[in-house]
Amino acid sequence: MAKVLDFFKESYIEVTEKVTWPTWAQLQSSAVVVLVASILIALLVFVMDKASSNLLELLYGITS
Repeated sequence: MAKVLDFFKESYIEVTEKVTWPTWAQLQSSAVVVLVASILIALLVFVMDKASSNLLELLYGITS
């Protein structure tokens, strides 16, 4: 049990004293980058889905 308590104590000390936390401005800029990248990837997947859907509809139309 002592090892578990030591682990939690050391973890708390590391999080509060040794970790360098980003500033609010850094967090905001990182969040904007993630948001823009997510939107671009979602749009790319949407375009690929629509293109493949249209291609398959064209192929099914030709064969039937």
